[in-house]
This record gives sequence, C-alpha cells and structure tokens, in this order.
Amino acid sequence: MNPKTRRLHECTQRSNSLFSLLLIAGLLLTGCSSGDEKVRDETPPPARTLEYTASVSFLNGDGSVASVIDAAVADDDRSRSEGLMDVYNLPEDAGMLFIFDEEAPRSFWMAGTPLSLDILYVNEEMEIVRIHRNTPPYSHESIESELPAKYVIEVNAGYTLRHDITEGRRIMIERQ
Repeated sequence: MNPKTRRLHECTQRSNSLFSLLLIAGLLLTGCSSGDEKVRDETPPPARTLEYTASVSFLNGDGSVASVIDAAVADDDRSRSEGLMDVYNLPEDAGMLFIFDEEAPRSFWMAGTPLSLDILYVNEEMEIVRIHRNTPPYSHESIESELPAKYVIEVNAGYTLRHDITEGRRIMIERQ
C-alpha cells in the first residue's frame, strides 16, 4: 500500500471510531431524563374500601355455625366485575359475596386482585360445591366452579382451612 493510501485508510479508521464513540454517547444521553419529562407513576391505584351489607355463616355437618364473615355484596354486573380488585386489606372475618340471578357454571380470575384468596362456589341449595384455596394474586388463570353455582364467596387465603370449611358443607346468608 502506498503512503498516501495508507494515510487515507488510517484517517477513515479514526473517523469510524470517533463516529462510533459519538453515537454511543448520544444514545446514552438520550436515555437519561432531563427532569422536565413526566416520570411514569408506579404507585398502585387507590385502595378501595368495602361496605359490608351481609353476613355469611359457614355451617358444620350438624348444622351448627363453624364461622361467620361480614360480606360486601356484588349483585350486579358492575360490582361483580370489580370484585376485590384494588382491595389491599381484607379483615380476617370479612369477604365478598357474589350473587347471580341463576345457577350456572362460573369462572373467576384474579386479575387486578392483590390478595391471595380462597374462592368458594355455592349452589342454589346453599351447598359448597367447589373450593379453590390460595389463589394467586393478579393471575389471569381461569378458576372454574366445575359445577353450577349461584353464589361465590371470596375470603382471605387460608380461611377455609383455619375454619375446617369443606365442599359439601352449607352456608346461610343474611342481608342487613
């Protein structure tokens, strides 16, 4: 390679290296915030408070009361779709009672629900037909009743085990 060509080749390499460094610096600076831009809000939505307007009694096999919860009632499409979404604290002796117009197979999910729950499906004879325990928060997995249900009850995860509530047992509902 003659000296003139070699010098041109060296200049081109230096120019390419300088261009690469400037490009990297520009990309790094572009990723930094100047402070004038809005920062994405990572705070959760405000917590909802529930109004408890019913009580649900869980019965033992002999008909005696095993435990009672205060229940917020979801008996229309809006309140049923909202469920326990954005409820971050649920007292131990509280839950939500979903009431449907007719008995049918039901399916729930935990999207938007920050608490792990036990979900109980109850038929129109007030018999617990299915219990799903310790459902994972924020899950999009379908939680099926498998059998027709008219009522669904959500309580804190572990509640059904602590109170020995099992499938086949009955409930009583009292609206306040």
